[in-house]
Amino acid sequence: MNTGAKTVRTLGTRVFIARLAGTDVFDPIGDKVGRVHDVVSILRVSEAPSIVGLVVEVSSRRRVFVPFSRVTSIKPGAVITTGLLNMRRFTQRPVETLVVSQLFDRVVTMKDGSGPVRIADIAIEQRLPKEWRITQLFVERVRKSTLGIKRSGETMLVPLSAVSSLISSAGVQDATSLIASTHDLKAADLADLLQDLPKERMLEVAQQLPDERLADVLEELPEDRSIDVLAALEPGQAADVLNVMQPDDAADLIVDMPSTVASNLLNLMEPDEAEDVRRLMKYEEHTAGGLMTTEPVILPPDATVAQLLAGVRREDIPPALAALVLIVRPPLETPTGRYLGAVHIQRALREPPQTLLGTILDTDVDAVAPGATIGTITRLLATYNLTAIPVIDENRHLLGAVSVDDVLDNLLPDDWRDQDAEITDAEMEDRYDG
Repeated sequence: MNTGAKTVRTLGTRVFIARLAGTDVFDPIGDKVGRVHDVVSILRVSEAPSIVGLVVEVSSRRRVFVPFSRVTSIKPGAVITTGLLNMRRFTQRPVETLVVSQLFDRVVTMKDGSGPVRIADIAIEQRLPKEWRITQLFVERVRKSTLGIKRSGETMLVPLSAVSSLISSAGVQDATSLIASTHDLKAADLADLLQDLPKERMLEVAQQLPDERLADVLEELPEDRSIDVLAALEPGQAADVLNVMQPDDAADLIVDMPSTVASNLLNLMEPDEAEDVRRLMKYEEHTAGGLMTTEPVILPPDATVAQLLAGVRREDIPPALAALVLIVRPPLETPTGRYLGAVHIQRALREPPQTLLGTILDTDVDAVAPGATIGTITRLLATYNLTAIPVIDENRHLLGAVSVDDVLDNLLPDDWRDQDAEITDAEMEDRYDG
């Protein structure tokens, strides 16, 4: 690919943001440095909003700011930069607006009196060598009713001057376009994306996610953000989301809520799920009981390898828990019958499908009591190279399992996701200088 840095940009070039998002970003010699995640604008009342830079995803879960002054060319499928990137994580300033995350799906009003329209895409144009502005909107007509906003399907390209209320919009903003663009993101990456949004927009997007998707995201968000999201949901929906979360994660959130709110949510949850959460809430936070999930993969000794493989194939089983299947006497729901041992997934893969799990048990996998400290759990996981460890009571009934994920979440600082997000006032002032 020839992406020479001497490419000349033609004034008046028009670019649509929906096509720009996801475009690969290259340095002058053609090496890929990332891809466009979003476009940063500054909205003004008296003049067309200016485009000041790009948010570029340079590696997993790291997004950096690239001033438009460092963009030398925009081509179909490629954005060419000077190659000089500040690798500090992007932090949005109060005066900045993210075009894809915050302007797409915004409902604005046509000045000709024809009614509201939804922004589906935005065109930017280069006016001066280092100046890009929003000039046109690709919009879809909508009609408002007591049931909300409905789309009519009619679309059109209009100049920015044809609409009002771009800067401020009332009511809840739709998040259809943003959610559609994140369908292939892992839950952790989507959680990271939501944290980059202003709180109001984060809540709008979270409220419009499907319950199971939102549950996965809440398990990855810091607890204070997750509680904010649950508080913004209708109580019935919040209970539905808690139902599909891992019980230990749900318990961590509910225990930090006001007692009346927590009690109400537990009453709205499915009885079995609520009972698991209530049991976990009884344990101290940094003990095996407080860290464990009550839903590891559990099978009886007369189950076969084929049944084991079917069990660990379930999408709702985290990889750390799927690597170790716990074998118990009936009943199989926690607290179970007597704990017998574990079967490692690697061992099971080497056996014929009809092999009984009781014949390939590893009885040397140490189990811990619910009061075991996080230090004890960490040492056992590290010593025996385990991804999970069973938790049993004094009668060897299986209560649950602690995964390495849960241990890491508790060992890392509370703000570990944001530790590289700090930026000085001077760096903020120099952001657009290039």
